[in-house]
Amino acid sequence: MTTAADILVETLIEWNVDTVFGLPGDGINGVMEALRKRQDAVRFIQTRHEQSAAFMATAYAKWTGKLGVCLATSGPGGTNLLTGLYDAKLDQVPVLAITGMQYHDLVETFTQQDVDLTRVFEDVSVYNTVVSDAAHMENVASLACRTALARRGVAHLSVANDTQEKPAEEEGRSRRNLPRHVPNEWFSYRHEPADNLVREAAGLLNDGKRVAILAGRGAIEARDQLKQSAELLGAPVAKALLGKAALDDDDPYTTGGIGILGTAPSQEIMKNCDTLLIVGSTFPYIEFYPDPRAVKAVQIDLDPQRIGLRHPVQCGLVGDAGDILRRLNAMLDKKGDRSFLEAAQDQMRGWREQMALLTSDRSHPLKPQPVAHAFGRRVGSDAMLVTDSGQNTELAARHIDLRTTNAFSVSGALASMASGLPYAIAAGLACPGRHVHAVVGDGGLAMQLGEFSTAVRHSLPLRILVTCNGMLNQIAWEQMMFLGHPQFACELAPINFAAAADAMGGRGFTISTFDEIERVLDEAFAVEGPVIIQANVDRYEPMMPPKMPNDYAANFKKALPETSGHQRIEENIAREPLLTMMRGGENAETDGD
Repeated sequence: MTTAADILVETLIEWNVDTVFGLPGDGINGVMEALRKRQDAVRFIQTRHEQSAAFMATAYAKWTGKLGVCLATSGPGGTNLLTGLYDAKLDQVPVLAITGMQYHDLVETFTQQDVDLTRVFEDVSVYNTVVSDAAHMENVASLACRTALARRGVAHLSVANDTQEKPAEEEGRSRRNLPRHVPNEWFSYRHEPADNLVREAAGLLNDGKRVAILAGRGAIEARDQLKQSAELLGAPVAKALLGKAALDDDDPYTTGGIGILGTAPSQEIMKNCDTLLIVGSTFPYIEFYPDPRAVKAVQIDLDPQRIGLRHPVQCGLVGDAGDILRRLNAMLDKKGDRSFLEAAQDQMRGWREQMALLTSDRSHPLKPQPVAHAFGRRVGSDAMLVTDSGQNTELAARHIDLRTTNAFSVSGALASMASGLPYAIAAGLACPGRHVHAVVGDGGLAMQLGEFSTAVRHSLPLRILVTCNGMLNQIAWEQMMFLGHPQFACELAPINFAAAADAMGGRGFTISTFDEIERVLDEAFAVEGPVIIQANVDRYEPMMPPKMPNDYAANFKKALPETSGHQRIEENIAREPLLTMMRGGENAETDGD
């Protein structure tokens, strides 16, 4: 007989769900049985931790554009999902979370694992309900899928374990709840701004003398139109991290990343432009935007709530970036004065020369930049790249050049540690045949290290570079730069990640000197299965903004004398281009002013 859990799984199939991430447990085993019976249509990926399941569902939705799905048992299983689900919420990704409950008639009686997960999930979700029976499941399962997709967020269904096994009985259905009245079909829509708004935006951009573009994740599918806009406007393009693959990293129209992980030329174009075009980005660091008093702006975004969120705009265009840019480009005049673009291109050549000093540094202890750059040179044109959150993100952003044919993702607005490995596993499962590469830190990888066994289990073509400096390096530098406090409690106990990879059935490699880089990477990249490459790098190598603001520099100088290893830090920042970056704010009040 068909059960509530069967109805749930059949609904997922009708909504084109092909993969579910999670862990079984007594509170969710009714759904597990329904999944077992439909293995022909839905693949269940067992993870080693529920947090990873939620990260994988989020990443899977990012990689495929489909609904991501994760499940967990009652109580702690459900609460463990939250971090990964907040990643979906903050990056506006459609994910369905399914959690179990204890017996329906023992809820709120202090029974084992008696956690009201609907209350726990209230803030993270756009749809959130307890399923009462099979007839109710037919309605709410479909509505949960529809809402997650329509509102680009998290939907949550909580189902008591006995309700999951409850048979669908017509006599138990209310007379108003007619069977099959909810269609399991997605009806998409496209919002198109009125012609007069597009003309207004074109007029504003045509009037601008020094136009800059900020491109984010929303520009990824509008690459060609974005490039044409840059050509017409003579506009250099700064890329938010999630928009890294919107243009080739070596494209002459881009100044690379923006923000603390970005480039000095990106800061310069934001400082000196008179007009800004924002395409599919709500890059959160407002201090890196132009002066809102002096710069006019046009913003294109799919979400009207996001228009003007970071910088005031004179014209907001809501809808698909590709469609809008196509219409906008038809109204743009090609600018004859290319001096603003040419100045940015000159600055970008200088920036690349500076970065080459870091990536060619042969000093000991081994610096992380040469390893990251050499790793990046081996990333194929069709490969996928992820990073975790920390200094490793800076290394990938600055020292690995991607093309528009690559795929890139990261925990964006949440910026969560421990997301890199789950994201990489989801990439391998979502896109079979494509090689997957990850740059992570020892802090984040240690949090979910057991998940490497999941990659081994599925024989994923995954290569992980872990920069092993024995430090929570970004946090340490934030203590110093942001607050003027000496580094404290950021040192990590050592882990042999290469040995752990071998122990879990993968392959592990270690790099400790500059001369080992090429040989070890060649050996590691010759392995098809999951690989961890442990690079033992200098823990005192700084994480530097492209130009150190005055307040950061003052805080750093204050904190340095009491920081352990300060002599080594002083030696490192005396090298170029770090010395120039450290002095970058001395002649300016603050970044972005």
